[in-house]
Amino acid sequence: MATKEQINEHPNIKKVVSFESLVFIVCFLGLFGLLGSKMGAINMLNTMMQTAYQLLMDTVLYIMAIAVLAGAISGLFTEFGIVAVINKILSPLMKPMYDLPGASVVGILATYLSDNPAILTLADDQGFRRYFKKYQLPALTNIGTAFGMGLIITSFMIGITSPTGESFIVPALIGNLGAIIGSVVSVRLMLMFTAKEYGKTELCEVEGINAVMYTDYRMVRPGSAASRFMSAMLDGGKSGVSMGVAIVPGVLIICTFVMMLTNGPSEAGTYTGAAYEGIGLLPALGDKLQFILKPLFGFTSSQGVSVPITSLGAAGAAIGLVPKLVQNGMAGGNDVAVFTAMCMCWSGYLSTHVAMMDSLGYSKMTGKAIISHTIGGLCAGISAHWLYVLFSMIG
Repeated sequence: MATKEQINEHPNIKKVVSFESLVFIVCFLGLFGLLGSKMGAINMLNTMMQTAYQLLMDTVLYIMAIAVLAGAISGLFTEFGIVAVINKILSPLMKPMYDLPGASVVGILATYLSDNPAILTLADDQGFRRYFKKYQLPALTNIGTAFGMGLIITSFMIGITSPTGESFIVPALIGNLGAIIGSVVSVRLMLMFTAKEYGKTELCEVEGINAVMYTDYRMVRPGSAASRFMSAMLDGGKSGVSMGVAIVPGVLIICTFVMMLTNGPSEAGTYTGAAYEGIGLLPALGDKLQFILKPLFGFTSSQGVSVPITSLGAAGAAIGLVPKLVQNGMAGGNDVAVFTAMCMCWSGYLSTHVAMMDSLGYSKMTGKAIISHTIGGLCAGISAHWLYVLFSMIG
């Protein structure tokens, strides 16, 4: 039988009633009380369930499909040496910029062409993990998220029609530069935390001969090139399915509440219990902080802050706000540059970071990852603003 001293010394044992319990009850009742008082209890519950269902059908299954395709491509890239070649070529660039091996650029390309969780499929690959030290692997969440949906966001911004005939090609490209700066800040901050936790010498654990080959050799599957092609593609796709299932809880739970705090009522101005309705709390707080946000980001209108705030939960929803702002004269080239940088760098990280860190096996570092990426996203927006100002002066 455990003694009282042993119980007190155990890190995971707490008293039945503690200050933590009281704080949680107050926060829990406060959140649901706020939502219920604005939306009505029945509408709140209906919106919560409808939003979670729509996220499952429209977002999670979409991400799973991306993860399957990305897994197949990553499996082929690893099997036929593309990852190894890229690691050799880009190591001199990635090391000074990010303090990551050159192979991490494959993760950048995968997430830029698809979405944040594509990095997880790569990280699950033994041939990819062997290039990383233990303290570097958690930072894949940050660098992958910083480039998530990059191609989609950039293409969308370029395609927006301005009432003044202004082209948004250059602002979108400047936004990409801002996102790169934000990614460097995010990753470097994260590595400071992970290096303190794990040190800088321990390599990632990999199975079999991968553990001793390092970067001079690579393991391939037995058989002909055609059979290796099919096996690598299908095995990579299976890994994508597992990753898609792993992110379900994080996306449904966190993204539902973020959207309910970000979005407003229906178009009629009433609450109907439909999916994606909310109380608009986060944009309202942004309006109060406009005196700070204006000099940092140069927003044309206070309404512009709703875009990066919405991107905390879903980048797709955030960029959907931009055309209306542009058409109403509330956003211009500078705004598009900032929107591109912050939507790309943040790309819904509050709804994916928890699940991604859990999938990597570093759940205890989730808070550090979120703090680092919050700062990185702000730096991305600020950088894009001042890069646009500099470009305007030169132009």
